Amino acid sequence: MKTEVTILRLGHRPSRDKRITTHCGLAARAFGASEMIISGDEDDELVTRLSSLSKKWGGKFKARYEKDWKKALRAFPGKKIHLTMYGEDFRKTASDLRNLGEKKVMLIVGAGKVPPEIYGMCDVNSAVGNQPHSEVAALGLFLYELSGRNPSEFSDAKIQITPSAKRKTVVDTSRPAKMAKKGKPSATKKRTQNAAKTRVKNAKALTKRATAAAKKPRLAKKK
Repeated sequence: MKTEVTILRLGHRPSRDKRITTHCGLAARAFGASEMIISGDEDDELVTRLSSLSKKWGGKFKARYEKDWKKALRAFPGKKIHLTMYGEDFRKTASDLRNLGEKKVMLIVGAGKVPPEIYGMCDVNSAVGNQPHSEVAALGLFLYELSGRNPSEFSDAKIQITPSAKRKTVVDTSRPAKMAKKGKPSATKKRTQNAAKTRVKNAKALTKRATAAAKKPRLAKKK
């Protein structure tokens, strides 16, 4: 059974956290979350950008702003997990959630110092490690473990990447197929082509001279 995951991002500050909050949204969506609630300072541009990801990359991920994080937390009907370096081992938390068959889970990550009451308001405080680390790492690792180490697939994506160890291959089905354009030949190829043309030209000239010589009347030898 697939668990529906919501991310609650606390204390967002557009001037300082725009990039890291964006990466939280990217990681959350890529690893299967369906929604991100951003609290703190309002940031319409960020909300719009995160919500638009699904148009090309697939899925139904969306983002929204909520000024009152306590309201969002209390209203959530499922398990509430606070990701913090002070929590229990994330593998145990993820395993317990899978075994209980939880349908809805909220993961809470902070920006800067989180309000102290958050520790008591959540069902579990969970850590991907008890050393300082980023909330992006916490989200990615926890969601990967929660999914049973089976990352999400987006069958409705308009942009698809073909995995390769050697090259970059991107297929964009939202754009009409274009006719392949002939590129300019390399310098080496051009020299080879010119040399071949010269040989053909010389061969034709020799053939022409030989033909002309053959048509000339030969003088009889004097005895």
